[in-house]
Amino acid sequence: MKNFSTVGARLAGAALLAGLFASSAQAAPCAFRPNAPDQHKVVKGDTLWDISGKFLEHPWCWPQVWGMNRDEIRNPHWIYPGQIVYFDRKTGRLSLTRPGDDDGAGRPGITRLSPQFRTEGMGRDAVPSIPPAMIEPFLTRPLVIGVDELASAPRIAAAQEGRVYMGQGDKVYVKGELNGVKAFQVYRPGTPLTDPETGALLGYEAQYLGTVALKAQATPGVDVHTFTVGSSHQEMGVGDRLAPVPPEGMRNYVPHPPETVIDARVVSIYGGVTYAGQNQIVSINRGSVDGLDVGAVLQLYHFGKVVADPGGDKGMLGIARPTIKLPDEQYGDLFIFRVFKNVSYGLVMQVTEPVQVGDVAKSPE
Repeated sequence: MKNFSTVGARLAGAALLAGLFASSAQAAPCAFRPNAPDQHKVVKGDTLWDISGKFLEHPWCWPQVWGMNRDEIRNPHWIYPGQIVYFDRKTGRLSLTRPGDDDGAGRPGITRLSPQFRTEGMGRDAVPSIPPAMIEPFLTRPLVIGVDELASAPRIAAAQEGRVYMGQGDKVYVKGELNGVKAFQVYRPGTPLTDPETGALLGYEAQYLGTVALKAQATPGVDVHTFTVGSSHQEMGVGDRLAPVPPEGMRNYVPHPPETVIDARVVSIYGGVTYAGQNQIVSINRGSVDGLDVGAVLQLYHFGKVVADPGGDKGMLGIARPTIKLPDEQYGDLFIFRVFKNVSYGLVMQVTEPVQVGDVAKSPE
């Protein structure tokens, strides 16, 4: 198995592969389904993944058949219920303009899109890329806390009137550097995430507890800051840690192959269960440092086992037991929706078999 001993080595490897993969991804044709319709009217409840699947063998080919480049994938454009997606069989493109129509200037009227999803503001009624209810709880809460982050995070040092647990409206006292931040999420370090390849500690899965807001900063001679519990998902206690509330913003979920070649392993299945099926969430041992970004699609494989070869050459004196390595078996797709430094979270899409810890997740072929 591969063993990346340093972050620098992983960055270097990603940089070397980026150009090669970009060229191959552009050259690889995106196959349309043999029974692809001429058009599809977008209705409420559709997802970009579902619409893509009506036309394409692989939904992650969506940007290529819209003629989108990497910058356009990141720009906020939308598809709404009531619009019609057309399949131009002559050009091998999808668009919102009927094939043969033009924009009045003699140019094909192809509208390039980069559908995104957010819960408020412009685009609220737009078609999301994946079922939003499946991932909404994971978009603004801390999921992974790095080892360094845990060591430096502010912590609840004491409670009002010696209480053991605190809920909404209670006062808590926090020790640590706030760095100008006034609103925090409270979490409790949970399951350690260990790299299946190297055994290295990647971080801790965070158990979300609620939010607190700064009431008064520590003054000279006082060691703690005073906070008030704003919301309580679970009871908070002394020793729980704080992380800044992330800003609200658009999150781009256009399905696309990763920009660099990714060869990852499934680290954990969210919720502590043994197997995951469709629409469940798993984490993998690759993140932003490896070139992963939101919207990247990976293919899931069961790692090929090494098994005994009963008909093989047993070698000298018949002592050595012959073995053969079986191929990795592809059985589904993983849609990456949240990326941290060394860990990413993905939504399991169509699968024919259950996902297990240690399974392979790699760039589409």
